[in-house]
Amino acid sequence: MMRSMYSGVSGLKVHQTKMDVIGNNIANVNTVAYKGNSVTFSEVFYQTTQSASGPNAETGKGGQNAMQIGLGSSVGSITSNIESEGSTQRTDNPFDLKISGSSFFVVKNGNSNFFTRAGNFTVDESGKLVTSAGYSVQGWLADEDGNIIKDNVKDLYVKSTEFTYTEPAATTDNTISGNLNKEDESFAKGESIPINLKFYDSLGYSYLATINISQSPDNTYSYTMEAGNIMCDGHPVEGYTMNLSDVNLTFDESTGKCNVNSITASFEVPTGATPIGDITVDFSNLKSLGDETSISVNYGNPSGKGAGKAVGKMTGVGIQQDGKISAYYSNGDVRTLGQIVVANFSNPAGLEKVGENLYQATLNSGEFNGIGDDVTANGGKISSGVLEMSNVDLSSEFTEMITTQRGFQANSRIITVSDTLLEELINLKR
Repeated sequence: MMRSMYSGVSGLKVHQTKMDVIGNNIANVNTVAYKGNSVTFSEVFYQTTQSASGPNAETGKGGQNAMQIGLGSSVGSITSNIESEGSTQRTDNPFDLKISGSSFFVVKNGNSNFFTRAGNFTVDESGKLVTSAGYSVQGWLADEDGNIIKDNVKDLYVKSTEFTYTEPAATTDNTISGNLNKEDESFAKGESIPINLKFYDSLGYSYLATINISQSPDNTYSYTMEAGNIMCDGHPVEGYTMNLSDVNLTFDESTGKCNVNSITASFEVPTGATPIGDITVDFSNLKSLGDETSISVNYGNPSGKGAGKAVGKMTGVGIQQDGKISAYYSNGDVRTLGQIVVANFSNPAGLEKVGENLYQATLNSGEFNGIGDDVTANGGKISSGVLEMSNVDLSSEFTEMITTQRGFQANSRIITVSDTLLEELINLKR
């Protein structure tokens, strides 16, 4: 048999392999974060019919090159274009994530860690962040104060019952600001001006207590209380009493500023009711100027401290660019639940594909240390509401398809012509 026929057969095989790779690339052109593969060929064994020789000074004969006949081709490598980032696809789903850079998400199935660029995550019934195949997304957990604990990666939960609520806090300060016009019509009619103090108790119930500001002939002001003027969550409560510091309000005649910085409101509650602590009422921002009366009451002191808060119910979850998972609550609280970590490899192309958009580490990629990295450590970031698309370039794939088809045709012609030569050889006996 002729060597050329077997060379043609090897050419057919490698071009068939290349076509298989091209077909897989095109089939995954819309697969999330798919990394296209490329094939290179290498030549195989050579039969040496004459070895190379050097020049001979004695005979004056020059050197000769070796004469070798090749025996076909083989697949040299199938390489994944893993470091080329795919385009961005907007989804507006907060759990769809895209990594900018060369890092990988870490996911876990049983006791095995895998790695992926596909960030189309969902939340399962237990509130755990998982892949579409149910693999657990890995990261660092946070303590009660929201500090990230950089330890071995663990499953991340974003909607478990543990995170549904945040604790309430009692109000310790109110701030009264605005303007109290001494010529206000209410004072002229002998009426008082109501001011509503707002506060929370330690269980998060909301209260409103009304005090009435009355004017004296010497332009000093006193406050009075009326029975039954305390409301809890919009309903009157019986047996609650508020007592205020016995201080009259006065204003500087030159600047209009209130001369009283603050007073204290203390409360008496019925037996068995939730106690209400003392509240400091700040008047330092109240003035008496020649403008219409407009008084506002805010939770907390002028710096916003001591405002208290109601019970917080989770209203949403967001993922920041550094991978931190933040929960948002109805009372304004923001809580850090954990941080998505990434894995980095010295040779990402050495990772082995295992299907379902997953990779596993190999000896040639480098091992995962079990802890992971902050995505921003290498200049990357995580974008929420978008996905990484496949990096397959259809124009390149179709071009490769044409050259592969022509290569396959040419190698088939080698077999055809070799067969014709053998036929001529056999016909010599006729």
